[in-house]
Amino acid sequence: MRSAKDFFVPLAVGAPAPVREIPARPSRAIHFFDPSNEKMAAKIPQMVGTVDVLLGNLEDAVKADNKVAAREGLIRIGQETANLGGDSGTTQLWTRINSLDSPWVLDDLTALVPAIGDKLDVIMVPKVQGAEDIHYIDRILAQLEAKAGITRPILVHAILETARGVNNIEEICAASPRMQGLSLGPADLAADRRMKTTRVGGGHPGYLVRQDPPKDALGVSQIDASRAIYQQDLWHYTISRMVDACAANGIYPYYGPFGDIADVVACEDQFRNAFLLGCVGTWSLHPKQIAIANRVFSPSVEDIRHARLVVAAMGDGTGAVMLDGKMEDDASLKQCLVLVRLAEQLAAIDPELKATYDAIELDN
Repeated sequence: MRSAKDFFVPLAVGAPAPVREIPARPSRAIHFFDPSNEKMAAKIPQMVGTVDVLLGNLEDAVKADNKVAAREGLIRIGQETANLGGDSGTTQLWTRINSLDSPWVLDDLTALVPAIGDKLDVIMVPKVQGAEDIHYIDRILAQLEAKAGITRPILVHAILETARGVNNIEEICAASPRMQGLSLGPADLAADRRMKTTRVGGGHPGYLVRQDPPKDALGVSQIDASRAIYQQDLWHYTISRMVDACAANGIYPYYGPFGDIADVVACEDQFRNAFLLGCVGTWSLHPKQIAIANRVFSPSVEDIRHARLVVAAMGDGTGAVMLDGKMEDDASLKQCLVLVRLAEQLAAIDPELKATYDAIELDN
C-alpha cells in the first residue's frame, strides 16, 4: 500500500515537487493545430491571446510520415512564440502526444520535455485505460524534468476514449498529483463501445423519445397519429460521470470534439449542455468554434448579475433571503459563488469580458 504522503514526493531525484492543487486557469477552448502543417503553424503567433489554450496535436490527425515533422514543428513554435505557455504566457501551450501503444510516444516525451518543458503546461494522453497509464507518464516526466532542470511540473490530461477507461475513471483521476483533467473522446469511445453512430460528438436523430399517442373519443390510442419527438444526447451519462469524478478529485472536465464544423448551432447547443453539467471547456477543431466556446463557457451577464445579488444579500452565508420571489439560502450561495469566481478568472485574461462584467449594475 502506498502512503498518501508519497504522492507529494517527486518521482525522480531533482524533479520539481508535485503540485498540491491544480490551478484554475481558464481553458474555455482548447484549440487543436497540426504543427507539421506550415500554413496552420504560421497562424499560431497571431492566435496567442485570442484563445485560452493552443494544443499542438501529434496523434491521430497527423499522418505517420509527418510524426517527426509535427514534433519538431511544435518545438519550434514553443521556442519562438512569445507569450505562449509557461507561467508568463497569456495563452497556455498543451500537446496531445501519441498513444502509449504507438512507436512514437517515447520520442515525443524525450524530445519535447528537454526542449520546451518550461513552456508546456499540459500533456494530453490519449486512450487512457487505467491508473497504470498515468503512472507510466508520471515517472517518465519526473525523470525528464529532473534531467532538464525543469522547475515547474508538467501537468497531465487524460482522454476518455475506451470503455475500460470510463470504467476506471475514478482511479485515473486520482492516479497522480499531475492530473489536470479529463476530456471526452466520443469517436474512439463510440467505436470501443460498439455504439452505432459515425458522428464525432453531438446527438443522434435515432436516439430519441417520442410523445405518447393521442387518444380518440373512445380512449383508444392513435398510434399512427403525428407525435412530437425529442432528440436525446448520447453522451449525457459519460459527461455526468466524468464531471463527478473530476470534481471529487479537484481536477477539471472538458467536452471533446464536435466534428460537424458547419453546424455551429448544434455545436453551441452541445457545448452549452456540457457547460451546464459542469465542464469548464471544450476542444476547438476550427477557429469558428473558438468564438462559440468562449461565449458558451463564460457565464452570461444575467447569471452574473443574479449571482452577485445573491452574494450581496446573503452576508455571512447563513439563513435565507427572498429575491424576486425566490428563496435563496446557503446552497444557493455556493452555486452563485461558482459563477462569480469563474467570472473573476475569465475577466483577468479577457479585457472585453472584464468590461462587460464590470458594467453590470445590481439594480434589485
